[in-house]
Amino acid sequence: MITSLLEPWVLVTLAAAAFQTVRFMLQKHLATATLSAGGATFARFLYSFPFILALLALYLWAGGLALPATGLRFWGFGLLGASAQILATVCVVLLFKQRNFAVGITFKKTEVIQTVLVGWLLLGEGVSAAGFAAIALGIVGLLLLSGQATGAIRLRDLGNRAALLGIASGVLFAFSAVSYRGASLSLAEADPLLRAGVTLAAVVTMQTLIMLAWLRLREPGQISAVWAARRVALWIGLTSMGGSLCWFIAFTLQNAAYVKALGQVELILSVAATTLVFRETISGREWAGMAVLALSIVMLVLVI
Repeated sequence: MITSLLEPWVLVTLAAAAFQTVRFMLQKHLATATLSAGGATFARFLYSFPFILALLALYLWAGGLALPATGLRFWGFGLLGASAQILATVCVVLLFKQRNFAVGITFKKTEVIQTVLVGWLLLGEGVSAAGFAAIALGIVGLLLLSGQATGAIRLRDLGNRAALLGIASGVLFAFSAVSYRGASLSLAEADPLLRAGVTLAAVVTMQTLIMLAWLRLREPGQISAVWAARRVALWIGLTSMGGSLCWFIAFTLQNAAYVKALGQVELILSVAATTLVFRETISGREWAGMAVLALSIVMLVLVI
């Protein structure tokens, strides 16, 4: 099925991909120049936290609405998604220190393939045989990306640090996406914007508290460093809020696998960032890997 480009979930997904590309560019700068991986991850949550709560409060006030009731299913899915996203973001920031920006994002985007499997596992949203064929093609693209610029494709290439970080981030982001959809759908509220806003506010609150405790105990000095980097980190918070809100609205409106598949437009944006902003070189094999992975994603969009 080819979805109309004017459908709301399509528009907000495209906006989310644009916001997320800018955020990762800012996080790459902070992680390589100022902060640790944990600090750069915390900056994303800390500086989006007040904006998200303020936006939710404004929406409730403007519409004369009350917060919907939340249950154990909501908080269980929310905590699973929040924890998975923290670990996934740390993996991505570490990955930026291993390989260039576009390849790092492409490794992360294996989540679109894995979201199909996680969606089936957690929510019972499965795919067809053609969908699994697209997944198999995506694995070929992953093998290309995980190896060196030359030489034959080898399974042992998947054991290098960059590949492991990329695969881990993809799995974790898949769990977070499906968990967020599960949490949002558990709310009885009919308004998709309110469901998305409440879920996002709950999740970011948990993430901020988790990361605050972690940095306090395990990385002394990073909290102060995050505050010192506020001129750049503030923009991370704003772009994070915009991207997260768009993702959550899309997850509320549509199957997470559809959303993640369309979100692969981020691949094009990340390549542009690599060549135009960071002035980094992409090898022929890496271009081939991204092309094959992108082809598998297109197939997934068409058959899912």
